[in-house]
Amino acid sequence: MCVIALAYQSAACGPLLVAANRDEYYARPTAALDFWRPEHPDVLGGRDLQAGGSWLAMDVRGRFAAVTHIREGHARSAARSRGELVKRFVSGNESALEFAAWLKAEHGQFAPFNLLFGEVRNLLHFNSRSGMLNRVPPGIHVLSNADMNSRWFKCEQLRTRLQQQTRPPAENEVLRWLSDPTPAPVEQLPNTGVGLALEKMLSPVFINGRDYGTRASSVLMLNARGELSFTEVSWGLGGRESGRRRQSMRLTPNRNP
Repeated sequence: MCVIALAYQSAACGPLLVAANRDEYYARPTAALDFWRPEHPDVLGGRDLQAGGSWLAMDVRGRFAAVTHIREGHARSAARSRGELVKRFVSGNESALEFAAWLKAEHGQFAPFNLLFGEVRNLLHFNSRSGMLNRVPPGIHVLSNADMNSRWFKCEQLRTRLQQQTRPPAENEVLRWLSDPTPAPVEQLPNTGVGLALEKMLSPVFINGRDYGTRASSVLMLNARGELSFTEVSWGLGGRESGRRRQSMRLTPNRNP
């Protein structure tokens, strides 16, 4: 993922609302939102068909994970795909703290990343660059390719939208937020070492580049009854919609693995 906005334990938006865009090369093969049958039939999310992982997923027990990369001017290669992190936690049986201990020991095997993970009522955030693990407090949070709640233009666009809500928004409204191609003013661009032109291209909520851009927009909404709705719009070259899926399930947190 390249931007994730969440209203977490919010009086206005309920236990959890996630609005996220995954940005990736158009040529990278991807499976759209679905249950992960037959191996993990209780997990719901998209899948990366190149490395086998995922960028955002949840299972029926309420285990949730989403990953973003941390942008650096000189990207280094890594032995393992960051999508493995999402798949391992959501489909696994380790507690969040057991998984966090594994993360601290193994994060050097992956290129830099942010990971949101945990049960929906107890979310954690791990930043591999700093090695810091923190609980996510209730409220509005945005995560892109830097630290949690960094005030990047795209982050502030989504944060403002969520802060304006007095009740859960309609899914189509959230998808409209995620399709905003407005670039940041030059004075609001971050300096991540990739050069001004690329910073500008990467600055909108919705990216539409020549060979790289927003591939999926996801809206995940959980209500107080444990009912989850998960909508994903897939995008292709030229920012054209290539598919839309909506799935739902009722969480059963006490279900045995």
